[in-house]
Amino acid sequence: MNGHNHHNIGSRRIGVAFFLNFSFTIIEFIGGLLTNSTAIMADAVHDLGDTISIGLAWWLSRISGKHPDDAFTYGYYRFSLLGALVNGVVLVVGSIWVLSQSLPRLLSPEMPVAEGMFWLAVLGVSVNGYAAWKLSKGKTLNERVLNWHLLEDVLGWVAVLIVSIVLMFVDWPILDPVLAIAFTLFILVNVLKNTYQTIKIFLQSVPDNAMLDEVRNKLNGLEHVNAIHSLNLWSLDGERHVLTAHLEIDQLISVNEQKLIKQEISRRLADFSLAHTTIEFEFPEEACRDDCKGG
Repeated sequence: MNGHNHHNIGSRRIGVAFFLNFSFTIIEFIGGLLTNSTAIMADAVHDLGDTISIGLAWWLSRISGKHPDDAFTYGYYRFSLLGALVNGVVLVVGSIWVLSQSLPRLLSPEMPVAEGMFWLAVLGVSVNGYAAWKLSKGKTLNERVLNWHLLEDVLGWVAVLIVSIVLMFVDWPILDPVLAIAFTLFILVNVLKNTYQTIKIFLQSVPDNAMLDEVRNKLNGLEHVNAIHSLNLWSLDGERHVLTAHLEIDQLISVNEQKLIKQEISRRLADFSLAHTTIEFEFPEEACRDDCKGG
């Protein structure tokens, strides 16, 4: 499957998640009013934020599939990364808001309509579970962060489902905020990890230190290569990486020998997710044109 088709499939997955989340958010607001459940109303507000952020991510994902041009010579992949960052921030803020609503309910829990909560929870687990399953196939940070959005919703509805069943038999309304807090903290920890990784990629950090060491070892083993410097590895969107390096050649070699080295480089680097690779040869007594202290 080529990169363009892969991007289109990823964009379609986000589109499906958007329409499912948007439709169900409307159902949640209506259901929250009918069941007199503050937990469901709180989740509806949270899902409304999710819908907005998923819609933004879908739009940015579509933009990210545009071909490179004079304005963005590497292409538009980082727009997808921008979507991941925005969604991460929205999810963190949303989780904090849910906690702010749930913690006071520990002191004054209210009894909702348990039967209505049960059927809304069944529908919520089904709809959000399907959307999360669709996005779980994605590899980009954008899709991974969106998947946490939906996973949070699934876990939230599982909590509502459990609480609704218990409340049908016992008068323990405090279970609602307890489970909501537990699941929200679980999601918050994981989304913070993804958001931290997204920020690192935005700052052009090395996406994988083990990968950098492996690339360096493979290039060091090339014939006629004395040393490597200005070795730079960064990522466009967490999936497509960029590599540049200067190779010091031990002697003047023919054009054909240079071609053979390039072919060997391509073979050795074939297993890495490199969207762009720039290798420069430097011959004996040739000065480096760049800041060659690093790498």
